[in-house]
Amino acid sequence: MPASAAMIEKASLSMLADPRLFREFSYVGGAWTAGSTSRAIDVTDPADGSRVGSVPALSAADARQAVEAAQRAFLPWSAQLPARRSEILRRWFELILASKEDLALLMVQEQGKPLSEARGEIDYAVSFVEFYAEEAKRLNVESVTSHLPHAEMRLTRQPVGVAALVTPWNFPSAMLTRKAAAALAAGCTVVAHPSSQTPFSALALAELAERAGFPAGVFNVVTGNAPEIVGALTASPLVRALSFTGSTEVGRLLYGQSAPTIKRLIMELGGHAPFLAFADCDMDRAVDCAVAAKFATSGQDCLAANRLLVERPIYERFVASFADKVKAMRVGAGMSDPQIGPLIDGRAVAKQKEHVADALSRGARLLAGGGGHRAGPFFFEPTVLADVPDDALIFREETFGPVAAFAPFDDEAEALDKANRTETGLVAYLHTRDDARIARLCDRLEFGMVAVNRTKITGAPVPFGGVKQAGLAREGSRHGLEAYTDLKYVCRQTA
Repeated sequence: MPASAAMIEKASLSMLADPRLFREFSYVGGAWTAGSTSRAIDVTDPADGSRVGSVPALSAADARQAVEAAQRAFLPWSAQLPARRSEILRRWFELILASKEDLALLMVQEQGKPLSEARGEIDYAVSFVEFYAEEAKRLNVESVTSHLPHAEMRLTRQPVGVAALVTPWNFPSAMLTRKAAAALAAGCTVVAHPSSQTPFSALALAELAERAGFPAGVFNVVTGNAPEIVGALTASPLVRALSFTGSTEVGRLLYGQSAPTIKRLIMELGGHAPFLAFADCDMDRAVDCAVAAKFATSGQDCLAANRLLVERPIYERFVASFADKVKAMRVGAGMSDPQIGPLIDGRAVAKQKEHVADALSRGARLLAGGGGHRAGPFFFEPTVLADVPDDALIFREETFGPVAAFAPFDDEAEALDKANRTETGLVAYLHTRDDARIARLCDRLEFGMVAVNRTKITGAPVPFGGVKQAGLAREGSRHGLEAYTDLKYVCRQTA
């Protein structure tokens, strides 16, 4: 391989314009620290297994110290004028935007995401900081028409206190800013725990937060073993809110751990998205949307279309067109900017293999892919399965990888029944030209979000979240800010 091609294929820390964004320490109370232990966690590049660096494996005692630092900082921070909090958030936004290329490079190295997707995530991440920098100034007092004589009534929103933020590996920047910017704008202080597989994105954001002027203790990042760190955060009575993005299984565990201290919970959990394409849809558009909905982040996305359901009259044509596009997809390391990058680890690859083998054993047809890719042990071919039965694992579990599973349906009632067969109702995709059908199905689909004749629907101004066991509360929008506040009612005698 020519040297120039090798440089494109392999990200390197020497490519950072600002080397200080690569931090191998936790950030607690305004200081960079290795904590009280000598333990460390190595972080590897999923594209080739090479070591990127290491971060401290802090102890539960260290995590408690971070909470105490956040608690000390809470009253001064919450007492700041909203305009001052807005000013600091705005400065953070400007610094993140200016560091976009470096932040994307770090993400490619630790997460494996294709370069253009990593850049897109930084744009997504910074949009939350910009949005909440403005919303910080809009937590207004609300008056209530009194039902009592000689009484004046008002409602105010006040920050809950210290917020613990537990973020995943698949969106290591955006999931932190979506949580932190809302909490900070509300007047909370935060203790963030990033995934040990992708901690450097969070630590780079902490470096930029320090430069932006957040006072010591307002923004903390604690690295380490998730059970130990998160256990300390859920046990602490000083932590008033817990925001978590991850699996439903872990969400249930944290729900139970938070019960003794009655924490405010903001949870974005699993997804099992159906993609419904009716015979009257714009098929070319629907196929393109289905490819985008399935394969973004190499399928490692809670919004990924996990069950692709197509009305029988167009089923064979739709699946064949989809498979042709998938066969043309480029697979490779993130810096070569492919359409499919590596999966996060060997367990993710094993799950794809298990789901494919199970579906084939139950009668599904393999139209594309089906196994590991020559690019490396953590790569999996983009795969298309047709005629997948309802009892297949892939129709009962979130795949979280580049395997697309198709099944036909015969009418609207069957499509709705199949779509709603999940407890993780995060998002549904609907393609049809029938306005009456759109109205009916948007009302009856048991999902927190519905995308109609398109794929991308997320962004800072909209409430993100699901129903049933897909989560609690919402992130993004004004609702995401209010999740970090308590509503206080004051009734005052006027005569």
